Amino acid sequence: MTTYAFRLLNVFAESTFGGNPLCVFEDARGMDDATMQALAIQFNLSETTFVLPSDKAHARVRIFTTGYEMRFAGHPTLGTAQVVRDVLKTGDDLTLEFKAGIVPVRANAEVWTFVAPHTGAPKTSACALSDGQVASLLGLDEEDLLTSPMWVDTGADQLLVALKSVDAVRRARLDAARLDQWPQSSLGRRTAYLFAFDPADEGKVVSRYFFAQPDGGVSEDPGTGSACANLGGWLQAQKRDLPVNLQVAQGEAVGRPCLLRLSVDVGGAISVGGRVIELGRGVVDV
Repeated sequence: MTTYAFRLLNVFAESTFGGNPLCVFEDARGMDDATMQALAIQFNLSETTFVLPSDKAHARVRIFTTGYEMRFAGHPTLGTAQVVRDVLKTGDDLTLEFKAGIVPVRANAEVWTFVAPHTGAPKTSACALSDGQVASLLGLDEEDLLTSPMWVDTGADQLLVALKSVDAVRRARLDAARLDQWPQSSLGRRTAYLFAFDPADEGKVVSRYFFAQPDGGVSEDPGTGSACANLGGWLQAQKRDLPVNLQVAQGEAVGRPCLLRLSVDVGGAISVGGRVIELGRGVVDV
């Protein structure tokens, strides 16, 4: 058997038990795909990452959910960056290699920020379902929609659903019994990122992210960095004025409050940041 060290962290966390949990294996050399997938199932978190050597960046990172491998994801990027900095002594500026591309990551005090792995204008496309169908699948009325739902891809394609009010975001309930009607991403995933601008604070957005489980159930992610980056792509597609800086609150409904920091510069570069808190370390023998 081989011993592998791991760390447990909370990402986008403003308190010890807030944020989105993550497990990071410090050095995954010698692991095959089946072992990585099995460990992701064992830890049963939304994502588990595995750090490997890279000839293109400071480290190569593979990301596994309990059901599949991902090309890119936001909170695993930030949490893994903190581990890589500590293990490899990279300093506060580093790059990570993902299947989606090379991602620059930077630390400023306790906040880590990544730049979304897209070049040029973000990829967007219309949703095949009507506005009314999407609203119904979310337990909402068509009048709750701010604009028509849109696929956006700045590293991982997701369906973004802009709503008129924070109340509508909080009322939404993705109907698990009708998941077969929900549109799929390019990788066959059924997800929905709902958001609304807070009228009490123009610099704040309230969001939720639903995703279908392999067993057919629906779960809600506490903090979704890739979807937050896609919100930056949505802002560009809607011709919003740039630069823009927003605070995105997520995770309230699942008791894991997250705060994500989104910025889009005048050139369209999208950055997503948040605090990372390490909770513990351990080893496994496989």
